[in-house]
Amino acid sequence: MKKKPVDFPILLTTVILVALGIVMVFSASYYYSAERWGDSLYFFKRQCLWAVIGFAGMFVASRVDYSRLQRYSRIFMIISILLLVLVLLIGEPRNNAKRWLGIGSLTIQPAEIAKFAIIFFISDSMARAGGKMKRFLKDVLPILLVVGMVFGLIVKQPNLSTAGSIVILTLVMLFIGGLNLWYFAGLAAAGAVGAVVLTVVAGYRLDRYKAFIDPWADPLKSGWQLIQSLYSLGSGGLFGLGLAQSRQKYLYLPYPETDFIFAIIGEELGFVGATFLILLFLILIWRGIRVALTAPDLFGSFLSAGIISMIAIQAVINIAVVTASMPPTGLPLPFISYGGSSLAMFLTGIGVLLNVSRHCRTV
Repeated sequence: MKKKPVDFPILLTTVILVALGIVMVFSASYYYSAERWGDSLYFFKRQCLWAVIGFAGMFVASRVDYSRLQRYSRIFMIISILLLVLVLLIGEPRNNAKRWLGIGSLTIQPAEIAKFAIIFFISDSMARAGGKMKRFLKDVLPILLVVGMVFGLIVKQPNLSTAGSIVILTLVMLFIGGLNLWYFAGLAAAGAVGAVVLTVVAGYRLDRYKAFIDPWADPLKSGWQLIQSLYSLGSGGLFGLGLAQSRQKYLYLPYPETDFIFAIIGEELGFVGATFLILLFLILIWRGIRVALTAPDLFGSFLSAGIISMIAIQAVINIAVVTASMPPTGLPLPFISYGGSSLAMFLTGIGVLLNVSRHCRTV
């Protein structure tokens, strides 16, 4: 069968998102970069470098037939688990966490690689089961054991937000794969109970939850970040203060270039700019779902669904956190937030999605 051109709306939307992200990373970080590193372009240059690496990965992934990758899904999973173990042993500590492995002047987050390794592993497993995850012991349990191992290693870093997003991704993919609804309900309930337990046993996580309920109860400590985020969004109004005109990025809002970059977008570009960004994500998700529905085989369908689900999960959670719609977590906004591993892996994932789109049935 003759290959079709790649899905142009996916490609164009991705390029716009990355370009917007690079601009906003510079705008949100130049003051802190100058204060901390003596170079106002510090984050900007590194984000540009990772964008080049990511687009190279996207190009390669879009050209290598995705069906050939299925045979390596288990190897990819094993490598990602080894990297997660390695980061606990020799990882670079930052903010009381070990999440980064240094490679020269660059660092990578194995957890970001693990997200996509899990997508490949689950897609392969569900395709082998014929898209009917009815047998718990044979079809579902092996997936849960592998995901549980990855979850435990990432929580150990600690990085509950990423670990939690992987659990949500797993549930979504198993549901798409035809998991029995009773099994799904049981797993979802177990996940909810686990989230409550992990929140209660860790004081700082409980403080985050309390800050979400009432940030003004402790406005100078646990509630500070959320209050500053709301100030940032509120001051943007309809059209924003203008590009590079944010006031909250002057060391008022913590992590304005990473987890809370959406607040800076709302402040500088206003409701219109924030809505435009959300619209871009909706277009990307819509086209990704279309690719999943028209893929020529089960592996391609599940792979596409997993990639676009991961993007949707992170985008929804990040925006919900910034707008005080859910308790604070540390998930970056895909393609927008500063973070080399995240950007490179998401762009490579888009390359796989574009690859599948070249084989899709015409609808």
